[in-house]
Amino acid sequence: MLAAQPHRGRFLVLEGIDGCGKTTQLEHLRRWLPASGLLPAGAELIVTREPGGTPLGQALRQLLLHPPGEAAPGSCAELLLYAADRAQHVQQRIQPALAAGHWVLSDRFAGSTAAYQGYGRGLSLQLIDQLERIATGGLAPDLTLWLELPLAESLRRRGYREADRIEASGEAFLARVCGGFAALAAERGWQRLDGGQSPQQVSAAIEALLREFAARG
Repeated sequence: MLAAQPHRGRFLVLEGIDGCGKTTQLEHLRRWLPASGLLPAGAELIVTREPGGTPLGQALRQLLLHPPGEAAPGSCAELLLYAADRAQHVQQRIQPALAAGHWVLSDRFAGSTAAYQGYGRGLSLQLIDQLERIATGGLAPDLTLWLELPLAESLRRRGYREADRIEASGEAFLARVCGGFAALAAERGWQRLDGGQSPQQVSAAIEALLREFAARG
């Protein structure tokens, strides 16, 4: 008798500008989800990020966010490096985990590229969509949670922390990114959460959304 094949896992993504609380909520979900009873029997929670979810991605993350000397990529090269990171991430980590029936939780995915390189840098959204289809092989998140936060609050939270290369692109750039996230959330049906609330309130809202999501099957 053939063994039953596992059901495909679920792919969850957290999106938002820096300072919106993604890292805090990612760590909360890392602890809460496995004990929540929402994961099917035998399923694991795989927590990952973009860029940097694979060994290749870790090297690309360094080039993208903290490049040495004059190695900073131009806008087009930046876009292609993010696409390369995503292609490796999907092929090497996300798709195998989903095929095994696991749940995958990622800090950023394709939406961030559209927001930062499309709306922020002004690169062609049509080109970005084409690269997204190539890099992902058509894979899309089952649920995207967008932590919305005004830019002024994002900057206040960041305080005196040293900015990476993307964060250091200026307030006008970051304002365009914020607008991009709002447009993408409406276009792609993301779940909006108020990132200005306390971490506990945001966590409770996410838990409620995930229980509803799991109940829908």
